[in-house]
Amino acid sequence: MAKYVIGPDVAVRLAEERAEVRDEHQLLAPTLIRSHALSLLYGRVRRGELPKKAAERQLDFIRGLRIRLLGDRVLQATAWKVAEELGWADTYAAEYVALARLHADALVTLDEELARDVKGLVPVAAFDALI
Repeated sequence: MAKYVIGPDVAVRLAEERAEVRDEHQLLAPTLIRSHALSLLYGRVRRGELPKKAAERQLDFIRGLRIRLLGDRVLQATAWKVAEELGWADTYAAEYVALARLHADALVTLDEELARDVKGLVPVAAFDALI
């Protein structure tokens, strides 16, 4: 079984495509993924990029994903270290990286800048590895 940390961008894309993650994969994410996904979709609706009903359907899909959510002290301490190491202004993305470092085989992100930033810290997998 491969363990993948996904970010809110990946969760939203899974919802957009109504994609099914292969059974042999386990998805992991920090507990804050729910708020991040909500915020991403809210922003898209507010900018007129997505109808509210479509955003609601995507949120329902995301809520139904089998994701193991973690947010313990060890994760937070590791996220702090990652953010310091990379010189980031906050720890939000660092939680995803820390979780990949601690418990996963790879981080899946659609954010090319994040993927470049974490090169050498954690393996990064393509979206297609999930489906």
